[in-house]
Amino acid sequence: MRLAFPKRTPLFEEASQKEKPAMCRNIKPLFNFDPPATEAEIHDAALQFVRKLSGTNKPSKRNEAAFDHAVLAIAKCAAELLASLETSQPPRDREEEAAKAKARSALRFA
Repeated sequence: MRLAFPKRTPLFEEASQKEKPAMCRNIKPLFNFDPPATEAEIHDAALQFVRKLSGTNKPSKRNEAAFDHAVLAIAKCAAELLASLETSQPPRDREEEAAKAKARSALRFA
């Protein structure tokens, strides 16, 4: 099956220039951490992405193979992306970022 992606039309460009909605809170940034993201973290992010796209947490038996294939394919692409990205910034500390996220969450739900 070959996917057809929309061409970049003026309307598409206009929509992409508008303020973008926040990323799904369940998908965590994985780039530029010390130690680097593990295969399990990349797989979990891919799983969350496929769940979001499909609108289901657990696929039916009929769709299970397609669902699992998508998770593996996205995890592979994500690992390739993370390996190819470069930055001049020092690696972020996981515990420090977790503390910041906890503080943001406390403010949001206060």
